[in-house]
Amino acid sequence: MWLLLAFSSAILLGFYDVSKKKSLRDNAVIPVLFLNTLFSSLIFLPFIVLSSNGWIEDTSLFYTHSYDWTQHKYIVLKSLIVLSSWIFGYFGIKHLPITIVGPINATRPMMVLIGALIIFSEHLTLFQWLGVLTAIFSFFYLSHSGKKEGIDFKHDKWIVFVVLSNVLGALSGLYDKYLMASPSTGGIGLDKMAVQSWYNIYQCFLMATMLMLLWWPTHKKTTPFHWDWWIILISVFLSAADFVYFYCLSLDGSMISIVSMIRRGSVVVSFLVGAMVFKEKNLKSKAIDLSLVILSMILLYIGSKYGI
Repeated sequence: MWLLLAFSSAILLGFYDVSKKKSLRDNAVIPVLFLNTLFSSLIFLPFIVLSSNGWIEDTSLFYTHSYDWTQHKYIVLKSLIVLSSWIFGYFGIKHLPITIVGPINATRPMMVLIGALIIFSEHLTLFQWLGVLTAIFSFFYLSHSGKKEGIDFKHDKWIVFVVLSNVLGALSGLYDKYLMASPSTGGIGLDKMAVQSWYNIYQCFLMATMLMLLWWPTHKKTTPFHWDWWIILISVFLSAADFVYFYCLSLDGSMISIVSMIRRGSVVVSFLVGAMVFKEKNLKSKAIDLSLVILSMILLYIGSKYGI
């Protein structure tokens, strides 16, 4: 069951990436990101209100715990990590082809595994190491493809932004494990709906502050903002993908390392759309890199699932 949910989340994430790319074409990043957090908050706010009033029972899948500051401080930190990742990621995908960004994003499971190795003192198996090395090689191969489009991986700041986005995203994934693990295993034991609902609301307030202090004073001198209906789809696809993801993690037997790898399969959706809709270039070379990324995910999956 949890594997099916992980694949569903991956497909939704692929359309989320496409929605971001469509919304950010010739558009200001900060207002788009603010609206994303606003619409995501509006999606989950009713669950908070209905749960606090007792209209949603605590046995329901949509029940959302209120908690006090003792628990909320951990969710605020989650919001800061995710929002930082999004800011770097939004600027990166705005200025780079989605067929470049997608494969880079797909290396995130490798970062999660390395983070687990460092933070949780986990040991990688032979196949996990092969998967990590394949992912690293795919990154360098992708840099070769990028040069054909005038993108220098060593000196292009948007590549750095995408890499930083993935590092922070991997940190967020590891932090999710800590937030939702039971106290008996060293975690906090927070409710999945509470984490998803409240971190979106906190992000909305943070982005509203950034909008007023950073973007609005200079908005006439920078890229103008224009409304695009794809902005709503960003929130819809992301909220659905994260809901399925958090529910998946709450099921017995689910493994964060495998779920993280499967979710990066969203690159297949974004790559195909990038090829068909955005008419991006140099697809043959990028397809080879995509194959390497998928191979690295298979190796990581085998190593994590069977311990070899």
